[in-house]
Amino acid sequence: MKLTDAVAFAGHQVHVCRWREAGTLLRWLGPDLHGLRVLDVAGGDGYWAARTRRRGAHAVAIDIAAGKLRRGHKLARAPSLIRGDALRLPFPDATFDRVMSICAIEHFDDGPLALSEMARVLAPGGDLVLSADTLSRAVEWPHLYQAHCERYHVRRTYTHQQLTSLLAERGLDVTDYAYQFRSRWSERLYLTLSARGGRAGFNAAAPLAPLVAAADRGTRADRGAIVLVRARRRSPGPAAGARQTAVPEAAVT
Repeated sequence: MKLTDAVAFAGHQVHVCRWREAGTLLRWLGPDLHGLRVLDVAGGDGYWAARTRRRGAHAVAIDIAAGKLRRGHKLARAPSLIRGDALRLPFPDATFDRVMSICAIEHFDDGPLALSEMARVLAPGGDLVLSADTLSRAVEWPHLYQAHCERYHVRRTYTHQQLTSLLAERGLDVTDYAYQFRSRWSERLYLTLSARGGRAGFNAAAPLAPLVAAADRGTRADRGAIVLVRARRRSPGPAAGARQTAVPEAAVT
């Protein structure tokens, strides 16, 4: 393993929430992505898009931060990396078979516009998987919530009901959703790590991830710190019901 891959692994997967969050979204994309075109919106260095490439996808990560994209070019199996704005995706309509976005929409100045762009570039019948901050108990810890929002530039949080409505307006039907950090103590842990520890805190707390997962299994499923949603772009014809539960390449400039 290259040093850059080892560093990326430590940053992305040795993490109290990201490995399980991203792992769920990748599982929803399917185990075999051979020949499919996959876009990761606000994908940073492209680490998670690279995971889809390992499954056979023609993978692209787009991000506005040039430094992250430069680091991504050093990965052993880097996806195509493009610098661009999630609110103005530089792709024609219906370019991709799958679109994903991992805890990014809450940071955008206009989250609904970003969803419109993701829907636009997704082919009919294709799946969109995304996660977002919910922080359903934020009112209990207003100082932690404010610090979290200021540190990470959180503009808006989302519930699965809100995302279901927004996506339906854009021609997508939610087929699965899940919450993580469902229990009160784990949601407070998430906010505390964010507000006081930042990224280093999330990485250092990685050993607590199995406890968080166990607590999630024993807690009601419709609230938590993070919501994950899978939605399908409608094909021509009647809309589906909802239930619970060649790609361009560009150099980084």
